Amino acid sequence: MRTIIAAVKGSVTTLTGILFMILASSAALPAQTPQETAWKILEDGIKSDKTDQRSTAVRVLGLTHHDRKAESYARNALGDDKPEVRAAGATALGQMGAKSSEKELEKAMSDKENQVVLAAAQSLLLLKNNGGYDAYYAILTGQRKAGKSLLSQQMDQFNSPKKIAQFGFEEGIGFIPFASIGWSAIKALTKDDVSPVRAAAAKALANDPDPASGQALAQAVTDKSWIVRVAAVESIAKRGDPSLLDSVVPAMSDEKDPVRYAAAATVLRLSEAAAAEKRHKEPKKE
Repeated sequence: MRTIIAAVKGSVTTLTGILFMILASSAALPAQTPQETAWKILEDGIKSDKTDQRSTAVRVLGLTHHDRKAESYARNALGDDKPEVRAAGATALGQMGAKSSEKELEKAMSDKENQVVLAAAQSLLLLKNNGGYDAYYAILTGQRKAGKSLLSQQMDQFNSPKKIAQFGFEEGIGFIPFASIGWSAIKALTKDDVSPVRAAAAKALANDPDPASGQALAQAVTDKSWIVRVAAVESIAKRGDPSLLDSVVPAMSDEKDPVRYAAAATVLRLSEAAAAEKRHKEPKKE
């Protein structure tokens, strides 16, 4: 009996010693910094087998600034097998200003999923790369720009109202009703899933220096959707190109007040731009 008790006491002593050693070694380890904890959280999300967790963790990398590690993770996400994650990677690269990832984003413009294409397009524009306008041009017109190489599969979707409607408000294009449209637009948006996306594309083309986009906007002034018409008129105003004046004048007779008002303001703006251009070209008097 004494032998058994002695053996138990010895085991307890040994276990106590082991626990003491573990606690002592743990105390010797440096505490994790907030930065290390942050990366642990993000990396767990990025490596998750759940699509929504991966896409969320990747997307928030866009909140970082000049972080090579974050850029690397976002760039790697462009190769994920889920389009939601690829789109998140493209979005993050634009938000963090990753100029060194432009080639990867340009490649993503040929992704088979349009949500990825649109996210890449938006990010390219954030990086001051005009290649991003190609996708918006295709959405507005249903056609490629001359010489551009969007995939035929993409063009099929850009030509399909049903597919365009699926882009919705969150698939890389983000439509916000314009102040000049007002409440009537909010009511219209509940009945029309396609026009808001095409209107957003028209707004995105306002700053595209390519004359082809100017002509596409001029044609959109007569679009069957008044939401697209007003977006096209406002974008033409922002372009400030006097050569588009004639395309806007008829819109001052539009049946929709927002279009008429926007057209009137645009005519004033472009008329002034035309006058300024004429004055600039006139020979100076001696």
